[in-house]
Amino acid sequence: MAALFSPFRLGGLELANRITISPMCQYSAVGGSMTDWHVAHLASLALSGAGLLVIEATGVEPRGRISPEDTGLWSDDNEAALSRVLDRVRAVSPIPIGIQLAHAGRKAATYSPWTGSGSVPDEKGGWDTIAPSAVPFREGWRVPRAMTRADMEAVRDAFVAAARRAARLGLRYAELHFAHGYLMSTFLSPLSNRRTDEYGGSLENRMRFPLEVAAAVRAVWPAEAALAVRVNGSDFTAGGWTPEEAGVFARALRDIGMDGVTVSGGGVDPRQEIQAGPGYQLAFAEHVRKVSGIPTTTVGMILTPRQAEAIVAEGKADLVALARAILFDPRWPFHAARVLGIDLAYPPQYDRADPKHWRGGDLLLAGLSD
Repeated sequence: MAALFSPFRLGGLELANRITISPMCQYSAVGGSMTDWHVAHLASLALSGAGLLVIEATGVEPRGRISPEDTGLWSDDNEAALSRVLDRVRAVSPIPIGIQLAHAGRKAATYSPWTGSGSVPDEKGGWDTIAPSAVPFREGWRVPRAMTRADMEAVRDAFVAAARRAARLGLRYAELHFAHGYLMSTFLSPLSNRRTDEYGGSLENRMRFPLEVAAAVRAVWPAEAALAVRVNGSDFTAGGWTPEEAGVFARALRDIGMDGVTVSGGGVDPRQEIQAGPGYQLAFAEHVRKVSGIPTTTVGMILTPRQAEAIVAEGKADLVALARAILFDPRWPFHAARVLGIDLAYPPQYDRADPKHWRGGDLLLAGLSD
């Protein structure tokens, strides 16, 4: 049995294999509510053969969306729209489905990738933003308002309310988005957190609010599901968040009952210097897993089956998360199974495409065998 296709228990969730599908923003919601695009997008990925499908970053309040077109889960209308999408996806696949709960902080109210860049002005649908400190992400962006304790309590409660809605919809996994320069990672990073109160300065203080949010969600999230946090392994910027700090934070998350962490990086400071390549963030996940003992998912150019297999087999991470690779090849897990000698059952409607029934399949897969 290939390690990549071995089962894994994450909290109360039993996964059939170690391949997960990362949350990927689609910028196709209306008023935070999902549309027909999300039905098609998620249903396609649900037929991939992966062990877990995670819905894109979903704003816990309107001002927490990255763009006006982001999905949200703050209202009954949002919940009803997501319920409709889930009904249709579950009708075609038994894959466990999760969601990423997020607040964009100072990177909120920005244009979707194909409509512009930078902050959306008020007259075009933008809004005021919040952050630990009144420091914009980059020159020309909105200057966020430094959060008061009342703001922090409101954001914490919004995460809890969204988690309750997600649990009510039967989602099996929730990932709290504490990475990529969004609100929680700006509390964690010394580059963006300039506070002088108990929520700024030392690592213990910078972790305080994110841990308060995580603990509050843990208190309402079902034990039979899984709860994880996406964290940065590095800011890729001098003076920023480090792998060592990520390890300390992961231990703290483990201690308050989190079931796992996904280790990513970047997005806090535009001066970041990232040398992207296959598995370029794996060392962060490996370090966090080693020092914290918490189940760990790695991301970042996981491209080929043998690369993913080596990651799991060598104990560098427990799970791999695919993003652009699985958008490019929505049957990546089935193709990986063939390369690694695993007989993964296709949906009956697609069974004729299994290379064991169709000689052309192995010819198409030749490029995946390296």
